[in-house]
Amino acid sequence: MAGAVMQQPSYLLANLKADWTTKPLLQRCQELVKVINDYPAKELHLIFPWLVESIFGSLDGVIAGWNLRFLLSRTNEYGIVMEFLHPNGPMMKLVYKLQAEEYKYEMPISYLPGPVKASIQEGVLPDSPLFHNKLQFPMSGLLTLNPFEYYMFNFASSLLAPKTYLTTNGTPTDNAYFVLVDTYLKYFLPTEGNVPPSPFSDTRGTVSPPAPRSPSVPFVGYGAHSTSLLKRHISHQPSVNADPAAQEIWRSETLLQVFVELWLHHYSLEMYQKLQSPQVKEPFSPTEEHVLVVRLLVKHLHAFSNSLKPEQVSSSPSTHSHASPLEEFKRVVVQRFVQQKLYVFLQHCFGHWPLDGSFRAVLETWLSYIQPWRYTGEKNQPADGQIRSVPDKWAPFVQENLLMYTKLFQGFLNRAVRTDLVIPKNAQMVFRVAKVFSQPNLADMIQKAEQLFLEPELLHHRQHRVFLTPSHGGSFLSSRQPVTTDAVFKVKSHVYSLEGQDCQYKQMFGNELRGTVLKLVQIIAQARQTAKRISDHSAEVAANNSFMSWFGMGSSEPNNSLGGSALDDMGGECVKKTHEFLDKALDSLCLIFRLNAGQLTQVMANVASTEDDMGSKQMPDSIPGENGPILTDTGRMQIINGLRRFDIEYHGDPELQPIRSYENAFLVRVLYQMSSFINNRFGDHMAALCSRPDFLGRMGRHYLSSAPASRRSPSTRRSLERHTRPRLSLRGLASYRTLLSALLLYLLAALFAFGPLSSTALILLVGLIYELLAQLLGQKLKSQ
Repeated sequence: MAGAVMQQPSYLLANLKADWTTKPLLQRCQELVKVINDYPAKELHLIFPWLVESIFGSLDGVIAGWNLRFLLSRTNEYGIVMEFLHPNGPMMKLVYKLQAEEYKYEMPISYLPGPVKASIQEGVLPDSPLFHNKLQFPMSGLLTLNPFEYYMFNFASSLLAPKTYLTTNGTPTDNAYFVLVDTYLKYFLPTEGNVPPSPFSDTRGTVSPPAPRSPSVPFVGYGAHSTSLLKRHISHQPSVNADPAAQEIWRSETLLQVFVELWLHHYSLEMYQKLQSPQVKEPFSPTEEHVLVVRLLVKHLHAFSNSLKPEQVSSSPSTHSHASPLEEFKRVVVQRFVQQKLYVFLQHCFGHWPLDGSFRAVLETWLSYIQPWRYTGEKNQPADGQIRSVPDKWAPFVQENLLMYTKLFQGFLNRAVRTDLVIPKNAQMVFRVAKVFSQPNLADMIQKAEQLFLEPELLHHRQHRVFLTPSHGGSFLSSRQPVTTDAVFKVKSHVYSLEGQDCQYKQMFGNELRGTVLKLVQIIAQARQTAKRISDHSAEVAANNSFMSWFGMGSSEPNNSLGGSALDDMGGECVKKTHEFLDKALDSLCLIFRLNAGQLTQVMANVASTEDDMGSKQMPDSIPGENGPILTDTGRMQIINGLRRFDIEYHGDPELQPIRSYENAFLVRVLYQMSSFINNRFGDHMAALCSRPDFLGRMGRHYLSSAPASRRSPSTRRSLERHTRPRLSLRGLASYRTLLSALLLYLLAALFAFGPLSSTALILLVGLIYELLAQLLGQKLKSQ
C-alpha cells in the first residue's frame, strides 16, 4: 500500500465502520454509492481493503461479510447485493477508479493454495504469470496486487472459507455467490463480441495492452516460463495506438488466472504422484459447493472457447498473430489454462471422495469437461430422436485430453466396483458415465488416440521435447503425413507431461481394463438381483401389513428383527429406478466395449446360478480369525451389494432379550420378576419333574423351557448351568398377540354369561386338555 498515505487517519473509514453494524443493508449500499461517486481516489484508497473484507469476509473465515454463499434469491437483500457487485455496478466502479491511480494492495501468501505457497517459500517463482512481478524481495510474505486483482482474489477466496455462520435450505447453486461467478464469467469472458470497456476508466491510467508480438513468437500461454501475453500486461507503459480490445483483455486473463489458481491449484503434479499412495495425507478437501462452482467455470470456458470464429479455428499458426487478443485467448484457454490443474484436481476427488451420492458433483464436472460439443450453442439432439454422433472435428480435443477420458474412466471404474449399486443415486452415476462414453464415434476417437500414443516411432524424441514441423525443417517420419506426426507428438506430450516420462499407460480398451468392465457388469447384475429380492420382500411385507400387525400378529421370531437390512426400507419406486438405470448402463457398456450377447448372457447366468445355489443368506466370504471370521475383499463386496449377510441371532439368556415392538414393556419386566422368583424357589422341583421318564416328565419338559448355550459365544460355567436348567418363562404373556387373544376369549365367554374367574378357569382347562391331547398324539406318532 502507499506507505505515506496509509499513515494518515481516515475519517471516512471511521464513519463507515460506525454505521456498518447499525444501518440496514439498503441504506449502507446507498451511502457507499454516494461515497464512491463523490470522494477522490485518495480517500477511497483507504477504505477499499476494509470494504472488500466487509463484503466477502476475511481470508481466515473469522469475519463473515455479507455471506454471499448463504444469500438466496428469494431474500430481500439478494437484489441489492447483486446490483452493488455487478460488473457495471458501484463496487466495480470503485475498483476501476483506484486502478486508474495505480494503487497497490498487499495480500499474505499464507492464504494461497498449498503448491503456490510452497513454491514461493522455497524462493521459486510460480509458473502462473499471475504471480510475476508481485512478490517482494527479500521475501516479505506478501503479494502486491492492483485493485482488480485484490478484489478478485478476495472474491474467489471466499468460496474456500469455512462455512461456520448460517445454514440454508437452498441448493448450492441458488445463492448470490454462484450467480455472481456466472455473471463475472459471462461479462469478462464473453461468448459474443469483446469484453465491454470500463465505463469508469480514466485515460490517465489505463492499463496498456500487451506489446505486439512477431509472427514467429507463439502464444506460450499458461504454465510457461517465456514472456507471454498474460505476463506483459503488468507493464504500465502508455500506448498511443493501442487496440481497445487489447486494453481490456487483461481483466479476462486476470479473472481466469485467479479462479484457476485459487479453486484448482491445490495439488501440484509432484503431489499428485505422491497421492497415489494411501499413506500420504491429503492437504485439501474440496466441498460439494466448491466442485459445483468449478463445473460452472468448466462449462463457461467451453462455451467461451467454442465461440471462436471458424476461420480462427481452422487457420494456420502463421495467421494467429493477426487474430484479436480475445480470439487468441479463446483458442488456448482450455488446454493451456485449465487442463493440467483440473486433471490433478479431479484425480484427487476420484481417489478421496466418499462413496456416496455427493460424488455426483465431481462426476458431472468431469463429464462436462470431456463433452465440449455440448456447449457450442447448437442443438445436440437430432429431430428424429437418435443420439447425435460426436463430430470428427473433436478428435484433436480427445487426443490432447486423452487422460481425461481414459485415466479418469479407470478411476471411476475403481469407485463403481466398490459402490452399493442398489442405491438409485449410485446406479444413476454408473448410467451417466456409460451413456456419455457410448455416444456414437466417441469410443472410436478414444481408441484412435490411444493408438497414436502407442506409436513406437516417436519414442526417441521423448528425450528432446522439441516440436519440429516440416515448416521449421524437421521431420519425424518421411513416410507419414505431417498431420499424423503432429497428432502423435501432441498425444505423447499430453500424457508424459501429466503422468511423467516413466508412466505405465493402461489402455482403456486393453485386456486388463476389459476384465474390470466385466467385473462391473457382474456387479451390476448382482445389484439387479438384490434389487429384485428387495422389491419382492417389500411387496410381501406390504401384502401382510394390516391393522392387526400392530399387535404382532405377524412373525414374532425374535432374531428376525435384528437381521434386517437398511435397504429393505427402499420403496418400490426406488427399486424401479435402480433397475432402469442399471439396465441402461449395461446396454451402454456393451456398446462401448463391444460386449457380445453371449458374454453378457454368461455373466447373467453365472450370477443367477450363484444366487440360486448359495442363497442370499449364506455367510459372506471370510477367513477364520482369532476373534471370529474376517471378511475378504469378496466378502465386503457381497455385503455392500446385499448378496450375502451374516445371520444375526441372539445367543444369550432368552429372558433378557431386548423388548420387542410387539411386547408390552411393563408386563415384560413384571413377568420377569415373577418368573425369576418362582424359578429360584422351585428350581430343584422343576428339575426333578423334568428328569422323570413318564408322562408328567414329558409335560414338565414341554412347559418348562431350557435355553441351550450357544457354542458361538463364550459362556462361563455358572451361566451355562443357569441357562440349561428347566425354568418357567412367563414372557409370552406380555405379547400383544397373547393379550388380544385372551381379550377375545374373555369377550366370548362373557357372551355365555361366564364371570372373570370362571372364564379364567375355563381357558386354563381348555388349554390343559389341548396340550394333553397334543402330547398323547405326538407320543403315539413317534412310537409308530
